Amino acid sequence: MSMQWEQLLCAQRLGGRAAKTEAGRSPFLSDHDKVIFSGAFRRLARKTQVHPMATNDHIHNRMTHSLEVACVGRSLAIRVGQALQEQQRLPEHFLPTDLGDIVQSTCLAHDIGNPPFGHTGEEAIRHWFSSKGTQYLAELNERQRNDLLRFEGNAQGLRILAATEYHPSDGGMRLTYATLGAFIKYPWGSDETNAPRSNKFGIYQAEAALVDEIALNTGLIPQGNGFYCRHPLVYLMEAADDFCYGILDLEDGLEMGLVSWDEIFEIIRPVLKQSELQNLEKDISQIEVSRRPAFMRGKVIDAYIDAGVEAFMAHEAEFLAGTINTDLISLCRPEVTLSVETAKNLAKQRIFTHPRKVELEIGAYDVIGRLLDKTIPAIDEWFKHGGTTISKENEMMINLIGSKNLPHSGDYYQTLMAGIDFVSGMTDNHASHLARQFSGLAYSTY
Repeated sequence: MSMQWEQLLCAQRLGGRAAKTEAGRSPFLSDHDKVIFSGAFRRLARKTQVHPMATNDHIHNRMTHSLEVACVGRSLAIRVGQALQEQQRLPEHFLPTDLGDIVQSTCLAHDIGNPPFGHTGEEAIRHWFSSKGTQYLAELNERQRNDLLRFEGNAQGLRILAATEYHPSDGGMRLTYATLGAFIKYPWGSDETNAPRSNKFGIYQAEAALVDEIALNTGLIPQGNGFYCRHPLVYLMEAADDFCYGILDLEDGLEMGLVSWDEIFEIIRPVLKQSELQNLEKDISQIEVSRRPAFMRGKVIDAYIDAGVEAFMAHEAEFLAGTINTDLISLCRPEVTLSVETAKNLAKQRIFTHPRKVELEIGAYDVIGRLLDKTIPAIDEWFKHGGTTISKENEMMINLIGSKNLPHSGDYYQTLMAGIDFVSGMTDNHASHLARQFSGLAYSTY
């Protein structure tokens, strides 16, 4: 069994809606615009990339990171599209730029489900449900409990794209099946123990039926109960993210004085054209250290993209068969794989452990905890009393969340998920502000 590009690039929209083609705008480019103009994307400007609430404007946030990943992903996917076209593997009515638009859209959205404070925020939500919040899980089935105990930004991202943004409970952003399929990095649920990466998942029980619909229309190969192989274009999105992590996190580290230029150059040196190295080193020596990353960035990313295209085309048949169980970086030329992995390891050792970052992450547990302390009991009471509340405090909390944002289906799990939507959708700044307000230690001034 093998997937087919014709079906993988399905331009129909979620819910079986017809593909909408406008003058100068393909259905896939429309997906890009829907993501860009969404409130969820806009909030990424105030969400943690590596350093929470950084005061240095040159340090990446989730939005600048996502925009940069989207640029790399678009170029990588167009190059793959061109290679497929040259080999007559791309269906005639598709263009290489269609692949670019799809992957650019998924790259823009790849972090859209991240809660305040990034991965620390994810861990804080999980911690709350495994401690204070366990009482609210008793009435859920095992997978529903796991969705909350293992809160996952990737699954939350799919929920935003397909269920909550623009058209709640009616297709969300109503993106094409191709873009949604290429977005699902981990196409299995929270209870799938045989998945390639059991520590990660990309599908909440709430969106399981939507994923079945996406898989059916894009031809993703079933691997088990509610578990599918990845869409081949997922690997390009993932590689673009890794390429950017490999270089841009180190740029932030240089800006903050945590790593040196010599350390960075030692990592990227092997992937550069050896015939140009002598002249490059001479040029670099005449440039201020803070400007050197910008001077070298394009050359390094070009080298990464070249290797990514080469690796993807060499393994295209395996990607289409759904038999690849590693990432694209691992399939690249050894010097590129080593460069990216060494960069990521250096970032983990020297940048991710910065004292200010650690201090703020410890505080994030308190912030997320305070928000959930108020949110979940309020919606629990609201649900169990038929859409009304008893205590004045909880009534005020429901007004803050907005009762229209809570489901009226009589489904307790969906009600809890709406509470998660409320908290995880906040920016770092807004979450911190609300937590202070809830503590009674701060007051807004207007």
